[in-house]
Amino acid sequence: MLVLGAGGGEGLLVGDMLFQLVMFIVLLVLLRIFAWTPLMNVMKEREDHIANEIDTAEKNRQDAERMSQEAQEELKKTRQEAHQIIEEARKTAKEQEQEILNSARAEGDRIKESAREEIEAEKDKAIQALQDHVASLSVQIASKVIEKELSEQDQEQLINEYMKELGEER
Repeated sequence: MLVLGAGGGEGLLVGDMLFQLVMFIVLLVLLRIFAWTPLMNVMKEREDHIANEIDTAEKNRQDAERMSQEAQEELKKTRQEAHQIIEEARKTAKEQEQEILNSARAEGDRIKESAREEIEAEKDKAIQALQDHVASLSVQIASKVIEKELSEQDQEQLINEYMKELGEER
């Protein structure tokens, strides 16, 4: 046996050291095969899983941003369309109001004209009736004058009587 050290039996045995060194190397190899490699695989899987989760989260965030942007644009477009519809409705209402006013004015003018024509016709009838009545009275007066020779005073009295009759008939 090979012993290192100076003296009595307390030295280091080279064979024990070599054996322990070989055992330590075997232990390292076994640890690498059965512990380190599976541990590294688990760590790699965990790293891949986290990377996938981060990628998925980033993709979801981008999708959410895109959809939010699309929703904002759609809302803006809808508001513009609603504003345009309201403006068109106001314009149509204004045009209808003007049409109604023009129609009412035309109807009013037509009614006025019709009333004027009716008044004129009634006036003409009244004048014609009055002329007929005056003519009739004139004929009656003339026939009375012819029938009876009257003095000037009698003629005035007769004319006044017929004028009274004319006034009462109105």
